[in-house]
Amino acid sequence: MSMELKRGVVALALISSFMVYVDGTIVNLALAELGSQLHASRAELEWAVNAYTLSFAAVLLAAGTFTDVLGARRTFVTGLVVFTVSSAVCAAAGTMPVLNAARLAQGAGAALLLPSALVLATAGAADEHARHRLLGRWAAAGGMGMAAGPLLGGALVAVADWRAVFGVNVVIGVPALVWSLRSMPSTPRRARRPDLAGMAAATVLIGGLVFGMVEAPAAGWGAPAVLSAFALAAAGLVAFVRAERTAAAPLLPTAVYADRSFVISALQGALFNFTFYGLLFAMGLMLQQGRGLGALGSGLLFLPLTGLIALGNVWAAALARRAGRRAVLGAGQLALAAALVAVALTSTLSPLWPLVLALLPAGLSAGVLVPTMTSRSLAAVPPALHGAASAAFNTSRQVGAAIGVAAFGPFLGSAGGLRDGFLVCVLVAAGATVVALVLTPADRGPATSAAAAA
Repeated sequence: MSMELKRGVVALALISSFMVYVDGTIVNLALAELGSQLHASRAELEWAVNAYTLSFAAVLLAAGTFTDVLGARRTFVTGLVVFTVSSAVCAAAGTMPVLNAARLAQGAGAALLLPSALVLATAGAADEHARHRLLGRWAAAGGMGMAAGPLLGGALVAVADWRAVFGVNVVIGVPALVWSLRSMPSTPRRARRPDLAGMAAATVLIGGLVFGMVEAPAAGWGAPAVLSAFALAAAGLVAFVRAERTAAAPLLPTAVYADRSFVISALQGALFNFTFYGLLFAMGLMLQQGRGLGALGSGLLFLPLTGLIALGNVWAAALARRAGRRAVLGAGQLALAAALVAVALTSTLSPLWPLVLALLPAGLSAGVLVPTMTSRSLAAVPPALHGAASAAFNTSRQVGAAIGVAAFGPFLGSAGGLRDGFLVCVLVAAGATVVALVLTPADRGPATSAAAAA
């Protein structure tokens, strides 16, 4: 592979990582317009966010297997086609059911893109050092996408309308697809028997859990549809555990979820995404519908929270080398909980600048926590299980995000006005962060980072 072709493949992989993560947060600043133009209910707005997260989480666990069996190039092209076409359907949607169905497909495409893009980005690495450098760039592109989502969404809604939030994926996706078909080199396939039973059980588990959480506040926790969804989730959990114990090549080997340190890291990742994505959903509606701000102004107010994530990402590795991952996790969770309490205290004030100041340490600590939790989860298992552990960890985070949005919607309307409802949301977020903090001392795994140990 020529140097120019290698750079092109890496650039395409980084762009796809950015697109996947930006779509997890970009829609939050379009929710107010969606509510007014498509007459969407609060539950339908939750699904506009959660349909993407749900299918992303459900397919992500199996996407690594597809990448092995089909080859990274074929999986990447398939994911890009699904992602781009479903984005076009989202942009053209005239009703919320059509939009949310397309968001489900969009999340599935994103899940196929993510692991295949990672394989393509690192396939041409000359040595292990180059591979780690490319891994860092790929992760940074995703972090930048997550951070840029609210501002980009606000700007697109202000300049055009909510349809531009999805249309931008088509503008990027079509030329990327053409380039992929013409120039992207093929990658080898691996002989691996897909764990179809595990895939089906995981989809039922995640789908039932999220559907029940989203629909319960409006339909009632005792509604037949809600009870059926939770029963399906329970059945999916039992079926998944059985499937993984008997499968020749399980999606989630027993050695991964039997490790206490990994389970704690996965729970902390889920609690963090519960807090972060739930807060983005609630804050977008509070600023626009509660305070009457425009989409662009609201997007700018997200910057103290999302903009400092990149800086925290940069600092995380150095902090872990000096103090150890467990200490960084504890300090970061404590700082985030304190910052969220400050956000709660300032969220109902008329001037916005105290809220902006309170969001600064929240964003910085969030940026430190994500890579530290990720490296901690991988350090808990042998290198041969890193692929399965990474998929499981990221799936747990996506499930946490979906439950956060599902829970914060009702919390937002639980106190009368949106300002008071947002106060409830932030206090719940602080409580979830405290739970994650309490779990940290229970993790008896290695305290140092992989870099430090090396």
